[in-house]
Amino acid sequence: MIEVHFVEADGRRHRVLARSNITLMELAVRQGMPGILAECGGSCACATCHVVIDPDWTAAIGGPNDMEDMMLDLVDRQPGSRLSCQVKLRDAMTGMVVHLPNPNG
Repeated sequence: MIEVHFVEADGRRHRVLARSNITLMELAVRQGMPGILAECGGSCACATCHVVIDPDWTAAIGGPNDMEDMMLDLVDRQPGSRLSCQVKLRDAMTGMVVHLPNPNG
């Protein structure tokens, strides 16, 4: 199992467990994480699943592809910004920290 720590904008933390080969978006939606709307269902056609990967994890996760990079221009982009639909979970990601957007804008 992969352990992921979601951190809300107000600092609340959620430790969740998942199997590999699902996306970070799928995990966030299944767990009801606030601020993850996933309106396009994971097709990289919106930016409603935007998250910020903690700096300690950005190198391990890697950067966005060209399409995701374009979609990230639609959000308040920060270092570590990713669309969670494009991050496939794998065993090496256990312990990863993911910062959620503020659902109130």
